[in-house]
Amino acid sequence: MLLPDAPQPQTPICSAKGCRADAVWVLVWNNPKLHTPDRRKTWLACDEHREHLSQFLGVRGFLKEVLPFDGWTPDAG
Repeated sequence: MLLPDAPQPQTPICSAKGCRADAVWVLVWNNPKLHTPDRRKTWLACDEHREHLSQFLGVRGFLKEVLPFDGWTPDAG
């Protein structure tokens, strides 16, 4: 039984606007005009939005790598 005030487990969701699908991919990126070279930011993506979000970041030269979400930890990316 879950208590009303207890934190509920959350499944990470896709970063695409309006998407509520579970995250399957981690898109690791960096904006060189704002971040130091070692700084890494992340977006999450479902299978449907992986390519779109990757292209958005890639065209700008921000995308560093795409990793499977399963087993990913913030220190790994």
